[in-house]
Amino acid sequence: MRRRAFITLLGGAAVAWPLAARAEQAGKVYRIGFLANDPTIPTTAAGAAFRDGLSKGGFVEGDNILIDWRFAEGRADRYAELASTLVRLRMDLIVASSGLSAIAAKQATRVIPIVFLNVSDPVGQGIVASLAYSGTNITGVVEDESAQLTAKRMQLLKDAIPQTAKLAVLMNPDSATDQVQWQQLELAASSLKVMLRPVVARRASEFESTFAAIGRDRPDALFVINSGLNITNRRLIVELAAESRLPVMSPFKEATEVGGLMSYGSNRVDRFRQAAVYVTKILKGAKPSDLPVEQPTKYELVINLKTAKALGLDIPPTLLARADEVIE
Repeated sequence: MRRRAFITLLGGAAVAWPLAARAEQAGKVYRIGFLANDPTIPTTAAGAAFRDGLSKGGFVEGDNILIDWRFAEGRADRYAELASTLVRLRMDLIVASSGLSAIAAKQATRVIPIVFLNVSDPVGQGIVASLAYSGTNITGVVEDESAQLTAKRMQLLKDAIPQTAKLAVLMNPDSATDQVQWQQLELAASSLKVMLRPVVARRASEFESTFAAIGRDRPDALFVINSGLNITNRRLIVELAAESRLPVMSPFKEATEVGGLMSYGSNRVDRFRQAAVYVTKILKGAKPSDLPVEQPTKYELVINLKTAKALGLDIPPTLLARADEVIE
């Protein structure tokens, strides 16, 4: 074989060699943009699970992967700007930790791979065409399999406190996903004979005035809608509820761990770890469209018995027996 032909053949082989393999040989450092609402994520168990998932896939932060964290901090209008910034900085992949951040990332790029998590009903929100096949540059991990979980949470609260007749619902009426959950609650409320009262908080600065209004109405419990604003401010919400001696039903285990009465939902830490698995697969060459959207396989009921005792509530033993975790 002539020398020129050999060099040409060798060059063609280099082009055909998988990008991830060549990058590994060259010591490439991948850049991941992480778009979320909650600035505490990097220091939480969820953040640790994300890094652990990356590490098990061969990607270690500060070694061969860098994470550029960007947080909206309760300002939904910032997502578009933050997503555009990550695209402009030429990230190798973007992780979007909420429905709004996933939508913003999808609108910002059709090229950079996107992995979402902490999203309910991604098909209904228009993030993917179907759970089996997104057909685009985006895939991820679902938080709630169905909006009907909202009604399930109300039923569990009623099981815990049978005398519940008036329920305050913490929500943002400007949010489409909050509205869907509210509609599910309305359907369940009539059969459970519970009167609902929406209490509005569109941003963190409104929580204190919102809780002052809740206290005047004297509801039997507080129902927390599943939203980025509410998970980010879970500790503040629980503390304000405690001042009014209000039992809190939440979608977030983390809220129950800091003093809420109970929660029911998929495991947040597991979602972050699974999202990391998808990130590693894509960085190694998989296409997002080839990875079906991951659905939860387990939902956890967590009850804080210490909080129940402080509120003078007797949780039925049958419900405690059903709990996946009881905090004492």
